[in-house]
Amino acid sequence: MKLKKIILIAIFIFISGCVGYSSTGVLGTGVSIAMDPRTIGTQIDDSLMQKNLRAKLILMDSGYILKVKTKVLDGRIFITGKVNTVEEKLKITKLAWEIKGARSVKNDLKIKEEFNFKQTAKDVLITSQLRTALITNKIIKSANYDIDTYKKIIYVYGISQNEDERAEVINEAKKVLDVEDVITSIFLVEDLRVVKN
Repeated sequence: MKLKKIILIAIFIFISGCVGYSSTGVLGTGVSIAMDPRTIGTQIDDSLMQKNLRAKLILMDSGYILKVKTKVLDGRIFITGKVNTVEEKLKITKLAWEIKGARSVKNDLKIKEEFNFKQTAKDVLITSQLRTALITNKIIKSANYDIDTYKKIIYVYGISQNEDERAEVINEAKKVLDVEDVITSIFLVEDLRVVKN
């Protein structure tokens, strides 16, 4: 059984390592290399933290590969998805804090409920509408943001060039039809530890 888990982790790391440096993500962070104000070193640190956390989650429970999403941005860890119990949520939070270099952990995991196709379809639609709005808005560098939606609550993670851009992203999210709340973790370039010169 342990060998099976090790093989699964090796395959996961190999597959995630095959993803190129495209405009949809740099080293798995979801932020465009052309737009990302972090240094290459910081981007690599975040990527290593992300892979380390994913590997530990999969060792804990192989089902987490699909149920739990993680993002690392400037040493800050964000966790979304669904788990079965409160105890699982607490264990995952503890695990995230044990990752070397973690500056903060924001755990937005929800306790699993019965699958609701209508709700899931609505969440996908909300995410698509916001993604389209960010792409078409000339003020916003849309590649710098990740979006998750759960039960009509939008979670936005990313880096804004300035306060106006951050306000515009929040405004666009609030304009999406049927959204009940918008939770953001958007950092300004000046908030980051180290930025490009």
